[in-house]
Amino acid sequence: MSEFFAQHQFLTMYIFLPIAIIVARICDVSIGTLRIILVSRGMKVLAPLLGFFEVLIWLVAISQIIQNLSNWVNYVAYASGFALGNYIGMILEERLAMGMVAIRIITQQDADDLVAEIQKRHIGTTSLAAKGMKGHVRLIFSIIKRKDQDMILDLIRRYNPAAFVSISDVRSVKEGYFPRTTSEKQTFRRFLNTSLKRK
Repeated sequence: MSEFFAQHQFLTMYIFLPIAIIVARICDVSIGTLRIILVSRGMKVLAPLLGFFEVLIWLVAISQIIQNLSNWVNYVAYASGFALGNYIGMILEERLAMGMVAIRIITQQDADDLVAEIQKRHIGTTSLAAKGMKGHVRLIFSIIKRKDQDMILDLIRRYNPAAFVSISDVRSVKEGYFPRTTSEKQTFRRFLNTSLKRK
């Protein structure tokens, strides 16, 4: 194998090495994107584990750049891998749908049917009357699993399409009536399954 690379130095310098750098950067930046998300959700075991592999891969990529400083193609490969890694990391995070979110719905219409449909799915809601800029409104508040977010938004579009909706991440929850949070072990298993399916 080493003889092949020695005989095909041009291919090695301008094709194989840049591709290897791109792949390495995609891997380490994707892992880094997921690690930041896990840190924000307080996952103290999985986040440092991903951080270890992120830095290890980064060191391999940067060492190749340093050894071949005269090759401008490596710089382009490094930047391209970084950009693609961010994009792929966000896609992976969306597919994993980790953590929980708080959803707030404000509507001027009757929301009894919407609340009933949400509660049919064993999701707790808090509903109260409030007053907005244009009169009386109904405020509905709920904590849901992030993977259920699209389903709840579909219900809102079906029953109260003009409702105002805001969604924010939730770091931790305690007490109350809401779906059980996903453990770090389950999250890691889902991460591995998603990665294997993509391959």
